[in-house]
Amino acid sequence: MVHCTAAFHQVNSHWETRLAISCKRRLFSALSLLFLATALAGAQTTISAADPAQRMAYRPSDPANAAAFDHFYNLEYDQSAEGFSQVLQRHPDDPFAVNHYMAAILYRELYKLDLLNTGEYAHDNFIKASHQPPDAKFQQQFQDLVQRAFKLEEARLNADPNDLDALYARGVTRAQFSVYTGLMQRAWISALRNAVGARHDEEKVLELAPQTVQAKLIVGTHLYVLGSLPWSLRTAGGIFGLSGNKEKGLQYLKDCADGPGETSVDAKILLVLFYRRERRFTDALPVDRELIAAYPKNLLMTLEEGNLLRELNHNDDAAAVYRKIFQAGREGHYGGLHYEIAAYSLGELLRDQKDYTGAAAAYEEVGTAANPEQDILQKANLAAGEVYDKLQKRDLAVKKYHAVIAADSKSKLAETATEYLKEPYKGE
Repeated sequence: MVHCTAAFHQVNSHWETRLAISCKRRLFSALSLLFLATALAGAQTTISAADPAQRMAYRPSDPANAAAFDHFYNLEYDQSAEGFSQVLQRHPDDPFAVNHYMAAILYRELYKLDLLNTGEYAHDNFIKASHQPPDAKFQQQFQDLVQRAFKLEEARLNADPNDLDALYARGVTRAQFSVYTGLMQRAWISALRNAVGARHDEEKVLELAPQTVQAKLIVGTHLYVLGSLPWSLRTAGGIFGLSGNKEKGLQYLKDCADGPGETSVDAKILLVLFYRRERRFTDALPVDRELIAAYPKNLLMTLEEGNLLRELNHNDDAAAVYRKIFQAGREGHYGGLHYEIAAYSLGELLRDQKDYTGAAAAYEEVGTAANPEQDILQKANLAAGEVYDKLQKRDLAVKKYHAVIAADSKSKLAETATEYLKEPYKGE
């Protein structure tokens, strides 16, 4: 999801103007998913070792790496960042160590800003929606790390332009910088330049060493996302030096998932996401369950199991998963993660089944979580008001609508709640 090429710089202002008018917003909306998925490329191994056993080793070789990766995939970003920071202190001149630490702090900030919610990227309005800006201290720290990594990588590439590890590491750095500039700074042109650069680096690795499946992570993600665009937008993407092939992209990711190193974990996460987009739920479910078994504190993957079961119409099983998540969250299993989304998801499931009493009870549980995310709570309160209206419990409905307005009176949800105060909800 990240590359910088001379062809990109040759795009003249005429084409930029036409793109801005015709399709740039839709193209960048799709690419925003690309930038998000690229962040997964932050956890990488060395790729030049000939011995397969050595290729499984973390890079650099440091005893703290294993625990840091385990924290990372369990969404425990503070602990992960601390572990990778210790590794970096002991290996200050290793670009892989820089990239790992960079990934940990990037993901931590993305989670804080609620930018790991993949549902946000399904609509064009993501581009124009307002989002909380990243922390200024984080921004400076991240930019310093990017420059540090580039300096290390460029020094090695100046000595040997075909240094596989340096090429690979630079692709990862560019990928993460693309995520930062795209999702956090909304600097789409800069993000695309880095996206093009990252892809070219990883394609060069594959050209020099075709057996290097780790390099297929970024290239495969590019191929799938851009291959999923309508033909007209794929043509626009080609102007930036980006091409796509959905089937080939999925195969690349499967190759990576089946290969050595922790990039296989990243590839599996992306396969779950992309299989779901393709409505290949039966393919996604076993991959998701494999991830849950390996990283039981990863709330996002556990929630996805319930979502996939729901898509497969295994509603009782999905409900059981959501209930199990919420109970585990109350018992502290997910730390500070927002497990209350499970109660909201359960409410939505029961509401679809016309079980309005059960749905109302589930929505009510969102507010009982230790520290519910306010957007989730506001959605749950509006939904609860609607089902109370369906149950003809107007007093309870009005109470919920007032709660929605009190949370954020300028939001779209508050506008809807205001309308329902005037006239009861009658949908469905």
